[in-house]
This record gives sequence, structure tokens and C-alpha cells, in this order.
Amino acid sequence: MEIRKAMEQDMDGINDLLLQVCLVHHKGRPDLFKYGAKKYSDEELKGIIHDKSRPIFVAVDDHNRVLGYAFCIFQQYLENNIMTDIKTLYIDDLCVDEHLRGQHIGKQIYQAVIDFARENGCYNVTLNVWSLNESAMKFYEACGLKPQKVGMETIL
Repeated sequence: MEIRKAMEQDMDGINDLLLQVCLVHHKGRPDLFKYGAKKYSDEELKGIIHDKSRPIFVAVDDHNRVLGYAFCIFQQYLENNIMTDIKTLYIDDLCVDEHLRGQHIGKQIYQAVIDFARENGCYNVTLNVWSLNESAMKFYEACGLKPQKVGMETIL
């Protein structure tokens, strides 16, 4: 297995995983997440692949089949009134093919993200996880992440 930056040739595999992620969210919160949708159009995905401020890492097998991914975004609050100028690498999405989970692919992708963040002078790596996704929460906790903030709601 190799972990590398995503290329346009990876789009079909990435799209398959984006659909898996949406289905997990739809099953947990059908009031918020549409069935059969994906987060990005092909045009948007292609743009992100070429955007240096939004690196995507893919885990691929010997046949370049996408096994998992991590979408990341550099964030920094320069000259903000209340926030310090630290540089953050935000994990916007991390997914491993549902048929391959438990093989430590996600852990290796996460470690590649951590290494990349360190190499690029980041202070921290952050992410958000939906509370409906208990397996993801356990995975992130096992990776050493701790809650930074909590989003709350009231449904009217």
C-alpha cells in the first residue's frame, strides 16, 4: 500500500468513498443528509485535487485502487482580533472503504497527514466528527485526538 497525494486518475475511487461517507451520515441523520449524494461534484473534486491549500491524500494498492482518503485544508487566522496566528491542517474528511476497515489503513492515512502537517509547520491537526458516527469517534480517540469544541442543536 502507498499513501500519496491524489491525482485525477483517483477520482472514481474517491467518488465511491464519498458515497459511502454520505450513506453513513444519511442513515444516522436522514433529516440532514440526502440519500445517494456526494460532497463534491466531479468539477469541484478536480479543482480540489489541484489546489495546494487543500491536499487530498489517498491510500492505494498495487493496482492504484483507492482504499481510503483524507481531504485536508490549511487554515490560519492572520491578524484576527481573538485568534492566534497558528497554522492548522484541518481534516475535512477521512474515509476507508467499508470492506477494508479494521486493517489499519485509516491509521496509516492519519499518520501521513500528521507527518505532512509537521513538515509544513502546522501547530495542530483538527477535524470535526458527527456524533452519529460512533465508530469514527472511537477511531479518532484511538489515534489520540481529544475534543476541542462541541457543536450542539435543538430541532424545532
